[in-house]
Amino acid sequence: MLLYEQAFQWIGQFVVLLIILIIIILIIGLILGIILLRRNKLVFPSLIIFVVNVFYSPLKSLANFLRLDDALVDHIGIEVRNKVNKAKFDEIPPEEKIIVLPHCLRSRECEASLKESGIKCTFCGKCAIGTIKSKAEPMGYKVFIVPGSSFVKKIIQQNRFKSVVGVACHVDLNQTMMALSDFYPQGVLLSTSGCFETKVDISQVLETIGYYEYREKNKELMDKDNSDDEIGIEPS
Repeated sequence: MLLYEQAFQWIGQFVVLLIILIIIILIIGLILGIILLRRNKLVFPSLIIFVVNVFYSPLKSLANFLRLDDALVDHIGIEVRNKVNKAKFDEIPPEEKIIVLPHCLRSRECEASLKESGIKCTFCGKCAIGTIKSKAEPMGYKVFIVPGSSFVKKIIQQNRFKSVVGVACHVDLNQTMMALSDFYPQGVLLSTSGCFETKVDISQVLETIGYYEYREKNKELMDKDNSDDEIGIEPS
């Protein structure tokens, strides 16, 4: 056999072995991700993140081949980042965090106007946005309601922050958390998908931002504020 024929044979064997290795890695990553989602057990998080980041499209193809919902891949990416980033996220004070909410949470009757930094909520009470803002902003969070990815980029460029909480659908949330990985992101999935009048579990958002712990620590002050509001007295 000629030397160049041997070289082509070796290259072919190498390519086949490489493809087999990649398939094995994809399967391992998918299995570890499923274990995370179903058993809440995080094993080899760095490997999972590597597989989701580098082999995102092939992993979705594998999920489809196995007759699984390919949104599973995004869900795995979101959950592993939530767990990996949680400790660092909790160390950062709310004043150095932002919350990014999608405009699709709005009610069809929403009258809020679009400003340079996003949609300006009027607290009409017709959707989850006002509730989240009213709880998060007194804690120190900045809350943005964005109509698209271009506004997210603008927010990142124009604001100084150390961490971020995002609410979105599977694909958008996973890709945004991937892009903002240096900011220890936490993500909450929409409970209903679509581009119009979507829903989110408000209690899950409040738990993510640490509202319930904040309320317990400031219970007396918050009770006083609520009492003043009930009798029509402005707190000093």
